[in-house]
Amino acid sequence: MAQPTTGTQQGGELARSLSNGQMTMIALGLAVGTGLFLGSGAAIGIAGPAVIVSYAIGSLIAAIIGACAGEMAVRYPVRGGFGTIAGKFLGPFSGYLTRWAYWMTTVTLAGAEVVAVGKYMAYWYPQAPLWIWVLIAGGAIFVLNLTSVKSFGTVEFLLSSIKVSAVILFIIFGLALVFFGLPGQDATGVANLTADGGFVPNGPASIWLALAVVMFSFGGIELISISAAEAKDPVRSVRSSAKAMMWRLATFYVLSLFVVVAIIPWRNASQLTGEIEGSPFVMVFTELGIPYIGGITNFVVLTAALSGANAALYAATRLLHSLGHERMAPKVLSRTSGSGIPAIALTVSSVGAVVAMVMAISGVGNIFSYMMALVTVCVLVVWSMILLSYIAFKRKEGNASPFRVFGGSATALVALAGVLATFIAMFFVSSTMLTSVSVGLGFFALITVLYFAGVNKGVQTSEDAFDEVRAVTSQIPAASKKS
Repeated sequence: MAQPTTGTQQGGELARSLSNGQMTMIALGLAVGTGLFLGSGAAIGIAGPAVIVSYAIGSLIAAIIGACAGEMAVRYPVRGGFGTIAGKFLGPFSGYLTRWAYWMTTVTLAGAEVVAVGKYMAYWYPQAPLWIWVLIAGGAIFVLNLTSVKSFGTVEFLLSSIKVSAVILFIIFGLALVFFGLPGQDATGVANLTADGGFVPNGPASIWLALAVVMFSFGGIELISISAAEAKDPVRSVRSSAKAMMWRLATFYVLSLFVVVAIIPWRNASQLTGEIEGSPFVMVFTELGIPYIGGITNFVVLTAALSGANAALYAATRLLHSLGHERMAPKVLSRTSGSGIPAIALTVSSVGAVVAMVMAISGVGNIFSYMMALVTVCVLVVWSMILLSYIAFKRKEGNASPFRVFGGSATALVALAGVLATFIAMFFVSSTMLTSVSVGLGFFALITVLYFAGVNKGVQTSEDAFDEVRAVTSQIPAASKKS
C-alpha cells in the first residue's frame, strides 16, 4: 500500500532509490577501509610474506559470503536483508540473533570509524582535542543519513570512489616498481618475499592465525543484501553489484599486500603502528618519490573512515528498522519519514558514535583495538548465520534465484569452515581479542535471555516484507531477471 509522502510513515516502507553503482560502493564503503590502508601490519607480523595467502583465503571466504547473501537477496530483496531471510529459513530466533548481531557490529564500527576520523584530523591539527573531531564527524554522518537515501547513496559513491581510486593507483605504481622499475629507480623484484626466513617464516599455522586479523578487513561484503530493499531494480542491481564487489575485493587486497611485502621487508612492515607515517601506502609511495605523501594518504584514510562510518550507520539503521517491524525491537523503530528514512531507528543507532565520543573524552585508551576486535566477533557470527541461512534456502528453493553461487551449498560449507577456523584463531592471537571475544559472547548471552524472557512472545512474522518484494519483482522486465 502506498504511503503518504509527508510526515512519518506508520507502515515504514523504504524508498527504492539506489542504483547499481551506488549499491556496490556502499558495500565497498565498509569492506575497503582502514583494515587495508592502516591495519595490515599486525597480519604481516603474524604470517610474514605468507600474509598474501591469508588475504587470498580471506578474499575467497568473503566472496562466497557476499555471493550467498547476494543470491538470497536477488530472490528476496527484503528490508532487513539477510537477517529477515534468516528468520524465514531458520526461524524467528535466528532472524532476531542475526540482526541484533549485525546491529552491534555496525554500531560499534560506526563509533570506531568516527574515532579514527578524529585521529586522522590530529595529523593536521595536533593541538585540537580528539572529542571535537569525533563530535563533528558523528554529527555529519547523522545528518547525511537523515537525508533521502538517494542523496546518501550519491555521497557514499563519491567517498568510496576516492579510496578505490587510491587503491588502484597504489597497485598500478607498486607493481610497476616491483617488476619494471620507474624513472630513476630500478625494479625491486620479489626477493623480499623469501629473503628473511622464507615465504612462510613463522610456519604454516601462521597463515591460519593471521585470519583473525585479516577477516576484519572484509566486514561489509554482506551490505548488498541490506541495501537491496532500497534498490531501484533489486534483481539486476544485487546481481551486478555482488559480482563486481567479489572480484574487486580479491584484486584490491591480494595485489595490495603483494606490493607491500615485495617492496618492504616483512619485519619492517610488521612494525606498522596504524599511524599515517607507518601506513604501507605511505611507505610504498615514499619509495616512489611522491612528495607530500603523508598528507595525501591522510586525506585518503580520512575519506575511508568517513565512508565506513557512513555506511555502517546506514546498515545499523536498516537492521533496527526491520527489527521494529517484527516486534523484536520497539514498534516505533519501524516508522519512516516522508522521504522513506527510518529516522527514529537512525537516532537510536547513532549511539555508537556517542559512546565513542564519551570514551574519547574520558581518555579511555586503546579504543580502536577493542572496538575492532568486538566487531570481528559479531561479524563472524553474522557470516555464520548467512551461510546457514543460504544452505537452508538452497535446500528449500534450489535454483529459484536468477543469480546463483557456483557449487551452491557445498561452497557455502567451505566458507563456513573458514569462518569457524577464524573464530578459533582469535583465541591464540592477543589478549585484546580474548577480552573482546568475552564481551561479544556476553552480548549474545544477554540478547538470547531477553528473547526467551519475553521478546519471542510479541514477535510478528515478516511475511508482509516478502509480499511487498513479490509485488516489486513481479513488475521488473524479464530481461533484468536473467542470470
